[in-house]
Amino acid sequence: MKKDDKTNVMRVLDSKKIHYSSHFYTQDSTMTGEDIAALLNEEPSCVFKTLVTQGKTGNYYVFIIPVTQELDLKKAAKSAGEKSIAMIKQKDLLPLTGYVHGGCSPIGMKKQFKTFIHESAIKYKTIFVSAGRLGCQIEIDPADLISVAKCTAADLTQN
Repeated sequence: MKKDDKTNVMRVLDSKKIHYSSHFYTQDSTMTGEDIAALLNEEPSCVFKTLVTQGKTGNYYVFIIPVTQELDLKKAAKSAGEKSIAMIKQKDLLPLTGYVHGGCSPIGMKKQFKTFIHESAIKYKTIFVSAGRLGCQIEIDPADLISVAKCTAADLTQN
């Protein structure tokens, strides 16, 4: 891998001496999380997406859930201690986090927001999350991700 192939996510992990594997692929705008899991030759349940929300108080929250699941906004709000929570507008993602839609990672955002990870993540030896740009995922021990992204595990998805 060339030095310019490194994403900000990888540089953060390298600086903290956290082990990860990077996976590059060609991504188009129509790809789903399930498509990415298939490209990685992995079970979709261990591939996670990063969602950014805003609570009624105006605070922002990050949720990391399996790509096959939908965020339960009531459970998310309860986890965050908010009355209600809503997804941010796609156009607000880049200015807020530094990441584009489809390439948003819970690691290395412009600002550290309170972050929650779906409780299923801890049952895997490794999970996959965006490496901070389209066409790139990192494979990481969930305990390391929880540590570096300061995550709280919670039940976050619809049953």
